[in-house]
Amino acid sequence: MTNEIIRQSVGELVHGLDQVVVIGDSGVFCVDALPLRDSRTGCVTLIDAPARAPLAVRSGAVAVVTTEPIESLACTQIVAKDIHAVFTHIVSRFRPRSDAPAYASIHSSAQIDPTATIGSGTRIDAGVVVGAGSVIGDDCHLMPGVVVMEHATIGNDCRIFPNVVIYEHSRIDNHVRIHAGAVIGADGFGYRQVEGRHVSTAQLGYVHIESHVDVGANVTIDRGTYGVTRIGEGTKIDNLVMIAHNCHIGRHNLLCSQVGIAGSCQTGDYVVLAGQVGLADHVSLGDHAVVGAQAGVMENLAGDQVYLGSPATSQRDQMQIMAVQRRLPEIRREVKTLRRELDAVQKAQAEVTRQSHAIDEPAAQESQQSASADEHAEDHQRCIPFRRPAA
Repeated sequence: MTNEIIRQSVGELVHGLDQVVVIGDSGVFCVDALPLRDSRTGCVTLIDAPARAPLAVRSGAVAVVTTEPIESLACTQIVAKDIHAVFTHIVSRFRPRSDAPAYASIHSSAQIDPTATIGSGTRIDAGVVVGAGSVIGDDCHLMPGVVVMEHATIGNDCRIFPNVVIYEHSRIDNHVRIHAGAVIGADGFGYRQVEGRHVSTAQLGYVHIESHVDVGANVTIDRGTYGVTRIGEGTKIDNLVMIAHNCHIGRHNLLCSQVGIAGSCQTGDYVVLAGQVGLADHVSLGDHAVVGAQAGVMENLAGDQVYLGSPATSQRDQMQIMAVQRRLPEIRREVKTLRRELDAVQKAQAEVTRQSHAIDEPAAQESQQSASADEHAEDHQRCIPFRRPAA
C-alpha cells in the first residue's frame, strides 16, 4: 500500500498568508514540505541563511521559504519575515493536524460512570474509563486507554493522549495537552520507619495543572502529601520528566527531558531546566533561572542567572572550574617537574651540609682533645703531694 502524493502549487500553499512575497513561478507544484536536511526533489524547504542556498539546489527543492531574495537560487522563493510561521503553515497543508476533535462521540467500549459529567463536543475513544464524580469539559479528546479516576476534573479543549492515567481529585484546567503514558497524581515517594519497616506516609493531596500546559510522554507528577502539587500556567514539560509530591512549578517554565525534581521544590516563573537536571528536595529557584544540562541543584538558587555543574554553581564560577579542569594534565606535568627540581635542590643542600660537617669534625675532635688535656693539667696542679707523718 502506498500513500497518495498530494500535489499543491506554491500559490495554494501560501494562500491567505499576509506579508508573503512569491518570487518566481507560483504555479509550480510541490509534493511535500521538509526541512533542508531531509528535502528531496519536488519539495518546498526552508532556508534560514543565504549561505545554505547551495544545499537547497542540491536537494532538488522546487521552492524555498527565505527571509530575503537569493539571486543564486533559480527555483521559486517564498519571502517572508517570519519564515518559521510560514513554513509551519505550509507543512500543515501536507500533514494536517487539529487540536480539536474531528467529531463528538463516546465509543461503545468506553466505561463512564453515570455520575460523571461529559461536556459538549467532547470525543471519548475506545477503552476510556471515567470514574464517579469526574468532570470532563467541552471540546476535549480522550484517546484510547485513558483512565480518569474518581472526582478528577478536566477543563475545556484538552487533549489526553493514549494510556494516560489521571488519579482521583486531580484538577486539569483548560487547553492542556497530556501525551501518551503520562501518570498524573500517583502517590508520592514518602515513607517513615516504624519498628524497622518503611511505612507509607499520608498521600491525601492532589495535582493541579493550570491552563496551556503541555505534558510530555511518560511524565510522572505525584500528588501532594496533604495539599497540592502545582504546575503553573503555560509550562512545557518534555518527555520522561519526574516531578515529586508537593512541588510548585511556576508559570511558563521549560523542563527538558529526564529532569528529576524531588519533593517540595519550588520554581519561579520562566525557569529553564535543561536535560537531566536534578533538584534535591526543598530547593527553590528564582524567576528566570536557567540550569544547564546534567546539573545537580543542592541549594536555593537566585533568579536571572545561569547555573552549571554538580553541585550547580553560577556560570562564571563553573567556567573557571572547567578551565582549571581542562589544564589538569598540564598542571600535573608542571607539578612533577617542580617536584624533581625541589628534590634536586634538597639533595644539593644535604650534600653541602654533609661536607661542612666532614670538614668541621677533625677540628672539633682536636679542640675536644686539647680541652681534655688542659683539664687534666689543671687537675694535676691542684694535687697535694702525699707526705708520710713523722714517727
